[in-house]
Amino acid sequence: MIIENNKNEITKSIDEELQKIENYIEQALYYARSNTVEKDYYIRKVKLEEIVNESIKKNKNVLIQEKILINIHDLNLQVRTDIKWIVFILNQIIANSIKYKSQDRKLQLEIYAKERTENVILYIKDNGIGIKEGEITKVFEKGFTGTNGRLSNKKSTGIGLYLCKKLCDKLGIAIELYSIWNEGTEVRLIFPQNSYIDMK
Repeated sequence: MIIENNKNEITKSIDEELQKIENYIEQALYYARSNTVEKDYYIRKVKLEEIVNESIKKNKNVLIQEKILINIHDLNLQVRTDIKWIVFILNQIIANSIKYKSQDRKLQLEIYAKERTENVILYIKDNGIGIKEGEITKVFEKGFTGTNGRLSNKKSTGIGLYLCKKLCDKLGIAIELYSIWNEGTEVRLIFPQNSYIDMK
């Protein structure tokens, strides 16, 4: 409330640091629970629009502060998942997009979905600094920070995408990442149409 009521460059910086701390704490909590996800999830039908809006709402301060352009469309589709866990996964992906934005151009995020016979794919695309070709296959490894983590001043932990992959595996969701160095990154979350969990 103090920050909200006293907006200036100093409180803006404090707010950014608080958001980073909150993200690290959330990572730690989800990491601690990642081996027992099945005890703490509730699979139900949920609209992708609801999932994405929840994640955007959670990240709204930094998205506004960084003047990030967001293009959200074609999300009127339902998937079977746990909304709390999938919002966390989406938050990690968006946080990475923000963390590794290019200094040469304004960050643009595009989030949309496509429905296929066997699955629904949620796409999260950015025009950030991308990932070097030889490192793309390693990004889901625990502790891997790569060139971006070493060269940037972002204090990368190498835990975010590792957790995304681990939680997606537990939820029966596939996660894929495609990237071109200095052009951008695309992450796909692939939800099966026929869940092995009986939905009511």
